[in-house]
Amino acid sequence: MRGEDVRVLGVVGSGLMGSGIVEVAARAGQRVVYLEASDELVESGRHRIETSMARAVERGKLDAEASDETLARVSGTTDPNDLADVDLVIEAATEDADTKRAVFRRLDEVVRPEVVLASNTSSIPIVDLGAATKRADRVIGMHFFNPVPVMGLIEIVKAITTSDETVEFAREYGAALGKTTVLSRDRAGFIVNTLLIPYLNDAIRMLEEGFASREDIDAAIDLGLNHPMGPLRLADLIGLDTCAQIGDVLYEEFRDARFAPPPLLRRMVAARQLGRKSGRGFYEYD
Repeated sequence: MRGEDVRVLGVVGSGLMGSGIVEVAARAGQRVVYLEASDELVESGRHRIETSMARAVERGKLDAEASDETLARVSGTTDPNDLADVDLVIEAATEDADTKRAVFRRLDEVVRPEVVLASNTSSIPIVDLGAATKRADRVIGMHFFNPVPVMGLIEIVKAITTSDETVEFAREYGAALGKTTVLSRDRAGFIVNTLLIPYLNDAIRMLEEGFASREDIDAAIDLGLNHPMGPLRLADLIGLDTCAQIGDVLYEEFRDARFAPPPLLRRMVAARQLGRKSGRGFYEYD
């Protein structure tokens, strides 16, 4: 099968990233089945997708009829067996290596042997996930960016066990979603987060040391480098817990202090001040 021939997509997880992947695939005409751990999480995922679609209609990016047709292609489930007939699975579970390995072991049992299993991980080596299956040649990284319906990039991550055919399939699928793909080697952080995390950490340390205010740090980057947002607002958007998790994975692999989460970041995560998703991070949100 070629990437553009995928008709039914399975997505594991319907949080911030998973729901975005579901929406983009459904808007591209695919039927999407997303898997969650409970009925409550299935409903939360559905609400997140519906809210995003309604926002697109309000902004004139999508008409109401197309929105209804897209939502009709989406279904949620708590039963992994409902993914048995999908043409591709993209895992978007929490950024925890043990959790992801368990997901891949279960998917390997349920999904047809020829189907590619992809991970949206932003930092965990793909070879570790492939090793949890009997199809390591068909396990690959497909790292989307938040918000998925808006951001145009997918990092394709090839493990030493991933076949060239699987890489080509993933790149074709990314193009079918209207995304640009870049190819990364399989090491913690890949391209974007290897560059991003030290930058975010330096901004947090600058604030922690009282060198400059949050507003001035962000304004300096907004206006001085023409970024769409400064590093502290970006960290809030990503999620401070996710920033810390990625930093820990990078530090574990490279033992470079640039990657280690600063003390202020750890304290904020402990206080559940996680950024936009909790209503408070470096800034306050409704």
